[in-house]
Amino acid sequence: MASSGPLESQPWYLSLLGIAESFRTANPPRIKHCIHCLQSILARKPPVRIEATTHTQLGCLLFTHCRNIEQAYTHLEKAWNLAQSIPAFDEVKFEAASTLVRVHEQKGELQKAKELLLTAINLSSQSAYWHCRMLFQLAQIHAQERDFVAACERLGEGASYAAETGAQYTRTLFMLSKGMLLLVDKKWSEAHPILSECSQLVEAYSGSTSNKESLKVFFLVLQVCHYLTAGQVRSVKPILKQLQQSIQTLTTLHPESEPVSSNAADRFQWIPKEHMCVLVYLVTVMHSMQAGYMDKAQKYTDKALAQIEKLKILDGHPILYTFQLMLLEHIIMCRLVVGEKSMAVQEIAQACQVCSQNPRLLQLHRSQLHTLLGLYSMSMNCMESAELQFTAALKYTQQDELYQFIALNLAVVYLRSGNKGQELLNLLERVNPESGTMSSHSLKAAGFFVLGLKTFFQAKYNEAKRYLRETLKMSNDEDLNRLTACSLVLLGHIFLSVGNSGESKNMVVPAMQLARKIPDMHVQLWASALLRDLYHLSGDPAKENEGFHLHSTFSQQLLKDHFQSSQLPQHNLIQWTEGPIPPQHLRSSSSNNSNGASSSYVSQTQTDLSRQSYS
Repeated sequence: MASSGPLESQPWYLSLLGIAESFRTANPPRIKHCIHCLQSILARKPPVRIEATTHTQLGCLLFTHCRNIEQAYTHLEKAWNLAQSIPAFDEVKFEAASTLVRVHEQKGELQKAKELLLTAINLSSQSAYWHCRMLFQLAQIHAQERDFVAACERLGEGASYAAETGAQYTRTLFMLSKGMLLLVDKKWSEAHPILSECSQLVEAYSGSTSNKESLKVFFLVLQVCHYLTAGQVRSVKPILKQLQQSIQTLTTLHPESEPVSSNAADRFQWIPKEHMCVLVYLVTVMHSMQAGYMDKAQKYTDKALAQIEKLKILDGHPILYTFQLMLLEHIIMCRLVVGEKSMAVQEIAQACQVCSQNPRLLQLHRSQLHTLLGLYSMSMNCMESAELQFTAALKYTQQDELYQFIALNLAVVYLRSGNKGQELLNLLERVNPESGTMSSHSLKAAGFFVLGLKTFFQAKYNEAKRYLRETLKMSNDEDLNRLTACSLVLLGHIFLSVGNSGESKNMVVPAMQLARKIPDMHVQLWASALLRDLYHLSGDPAKENEGFHLHSTFSQQLLKDHFQSSQLPQHNLIQWTEGPIPPQHLRSSSSNNSNGASSSYVSQTQTDLSRQSYS
């Protein structure tokens, strides 16, 4: 437990502080006993330096370990007020200010947090570490408010200050953070030169190996996410491989054995090494989902979630809950693809539970929750619920790609409903892949698939084939395997509809092979039904019987899972579209009856057509 430096050396104080520290560092930590020791120090009416230090220590412990916001606030505010009048007391003063800002954030008092940071930043120009840290904090708050211009200005100030103080590592962190926000804000022309400069800074960095590798991981994560947001799944593979190699190198290093920088402004850590491992797992899962590698996505999700649970015991950092939510969002989509709806809806409830405990997380992820419930409702053939969920998701989203993703799935709902012609036309005007408004390659490909599905329902087969061939071309360019399988099976259905069984078979057989590889239960169900009919037409009873048994097996598996899902209490979450998350739907024993699953070909064209990550 840090002290403030040259404090009065009263034996009673040193004894209580030593006991408190032994409780804090015990395995497991005995935080309550540590707090009692510190409170005993305050009860003795200590000198002001000891009083301010102890209030800071108590505030940090209460905030970090006990989540006791109000008591943490009281102690930290006292510490901040006392420390400002004590000379040469920067460490205690700015630690109190920095943690008090986090308390204001937790309470939703962002304006107070910004005002406090501005005051502290003005006072900290001679304390390099704290000056940089609080510039990062202020930029983060601006980013939370989606004021990316102000956030980038603060990060630019930080980069200039770090350069002036010779802190090259921290300068690169500021630059990478600025590049990240420019990517989020879609200011590509500004982001690319910043990231190009970052690449040169990372390459030229001559500090510790651990710092260099962590900067490289940060830079590569930004590149991978940029490509995935653009739906370029094949193009990103070499960069993802570099990232995985870099994190493997980092895990073998021992930073504690490396020399500590003599520059206080360079004593930063982007995120802990263990958190970086989870992050690399996460982007690997995102890539696997878009590419259609469901087994790989499940494998790395399981590893990442297990790691998160271990890390929560140690520090419970808020970023772990964000990682957990993003992993759950992807594994839920994975479950729906492989036909595990009952597991998917329980994991949706788990995601809801995480969000219900943190208002900020609910605000940030509410649209994703409704999107997942919409996808689940589609898989359960509950079209009215799916429409309501997607409509709610559109209302809450502020992201262009997520909006387009939701709209395309809502378009499929309208098509399957059969009586939403005008709503469908209005929707497709906003997400038309031919209009040039869609920047993501995978979403654009999915847009052409939806147009192909629409014209198929209208029996405009030539037009449908044109759209689907465009989807196939774009999917093959970037290894969008599930979209490829969906397009092939729908083309096979079209050729069968016009009596061209030979060409139909040429489409359906590779679709089935690809669907098995993914594996995609719904495409396999659809393809097996088509193969059954194709072999019947060609007079091949053995293969027709094989197709029949395949289709029957898939149908029974899906129907069994459908029934199990409908009996789960979490199934009732499909009724939630407004207000707070209803806790009774997370744990009640009530059940909900739902419509039976349809085994018709096209009704199985469902869930997430593009595998576009939307977190």
